[in-house]
Amino acid sequence: MRRRVIIESPYAGNVEANIAYARECLRDSLLRGEAPIASHLLYTQEGVLDDKVPEDRARGIAAGIDWYMVADLCVVYSDLGISSGMQRGIDRARDWNVPIKYRKIRG
Repeated sequence: MRRRVIIESPYAGNVEANIAYARECLRDSLLRGEAPIASHLLYTQEGVLDDKVPEDRARGIAAGIDWYMVADLCVVYSDLGISSGMQRGIDRARDWNVPIKYRKIRG
């Protein structure tokens, strides 16, 4: 069975660039033989949740964090720094004793 991996990468700010980066992170994880999820990409698709609406943002973050109950690994892709949303995920991983790995895929 593949390791269930939660991808932590930035979303807010330069959303377009951060989406492109998150896609690179997903690919990197898949090529490593992992089964990744990047809830910030999934939940912010058009027609799902709007990250600019505080209630939607809170719903998305809460739902993403709940995945830590079944995750095998939290991978923090840190090329672009660590955002406050990523830090919440890191904190939840620690709360649930999910191992945390930091990766860089650029440069």
